[in-house]
Amino acid sequence: MVGVMFHPISVFIGLRYLRGRSGDRFSRFVSYMSTAGITIGVMSLVTVLSVMNGFESQLKGRILGVLPQAVISQDHGKTARSDDAPAFIQAMSSAGKPQPIVESEAVIQSNSQLSAGLMVGIEPQQQDPIQQHLIAGHLSSLQAGKYQVFIGYALSRSLGVSVGDKVRLMVTSASQFTPIGRIPSQRMFTVAGIYNTGSDIDGQLIITHIEDAGRLLRYNANTMTGWRLFFDDPFVVGDLANQPLPQGWHWRDWRDQRGELFQAVRMEKNMMGLMLGLIVGVAAFNIISALIMVVMEKQSEVAILKTQGMRDRQVLAIFMVQGASSGVIGALVGGVLGVVLATNLNAILSSLGIALFAGGSSLPVMIEPLQIAIVVVLAITLSLLATLFPSYRASSVHPAEALRYE
Repeated sequence: MVGVMFHPISVFIGLRYLRGRSGDRFSRFVSYMSTAGITIGVMSLVTVLSVMNGFESQLKGRILGVLPQAVISQDHGKTARSDDAPAFIQAMSSAGKPQPIVESEAVIQSNSQLSAGLMVGIEPQQQDPIQQHLIAGHLSSLQAGKYQVFIGYALSRSLGVSVGDKVRLMVTSASQFTPIGRIPSQRMFTVAGIYNTGSDIDGQLIITHIEDAGRLLRYNANTMTGWRLFFDDPFVVGDLANQPLPQGWHWRDWRDQRGELFQAVRMEKNMMGLMLGLIVGVAAFNIISALIMVVMEKQSEVAILKTQGMRDRQVLAIFMVQGASSGVIGALVGGVLGVVLATNLNAILSSLGIALFAGGSSLPVMIEPLQIAIVVVLAITLSLLATLFPSYRASSVHPAEALRYE
């Protein structure tokens, strides 16, 4: 009978102790504070991680959505051009058909300014990632032989040019010797469109027609840099880069240009998670102090329960239920409040008159249910571990010693 009632009795008494009596105000206060600490810690962790996820996702879309995510080429940048990519390249490009591309570092010059950037020659396609970021011009207007370029909004302001103006493109990799020295290959181009991604790409990426880029680099008509691959998640390049390629083929991806930026974002996200996780840890250790006080107060009651036949593991369960209840309540309430706060963060900031970004931009928020579940489960686990020592102390009480002075 005692074995059957083990869990209900322990849970019942543990929850009864959690509510406490009017005489236990201080231990109840410490217990409430530890619950509040876990709630605030989990809420902060969920909110901050959701914002950091939003920033990471926004960077993915704005930078890696526009930059060539990966390029597979032959002969270190000179690949024979064909109508279709080899089968192994098509199998890798999971989010679209591989496209031929010509790319090179270039210098762009207007009448008033000079700037360096990455020139990318493409075959205009309506599904090209740059299409959705265009604020002037149409991708269909990019035609071979017209020597047109699409530049970012930041670069257009820096150079002081707009649609229809002329700029000079120069590439040092295709320089030639002349009687006056070595001169880079150069040509006048017309600005045919302007795009705006809201990132630093707007000051660097120069897009032109693949044939015009090839002529500037002095490639013949059947030569290109390589095949451009497309992915739903740009971070898969880490795994794909390790796959063996046929002899003579070489892999390059966005990490060469933007790897450090995303490593910094990820490190910042991890550090913020660690710091806020320590808040949850401190709150969980408050459970230890609260429970130790309860154990000291309840020694005589524990002794009486033991004299009535309650076993050590049942006494252990009583105090684990009491301590873990604070962690469970705190973690669940904190998780819910964190989701609510993250969802309404921009509305709350605007109602308080706080503008973090100019131009009406808002904080990017991306809530990942699995991540929140992991945070809540870890907080509950931590609070359970915090109950072990005080609960063990309670279960090891000797009835005769505890009742000697009663």
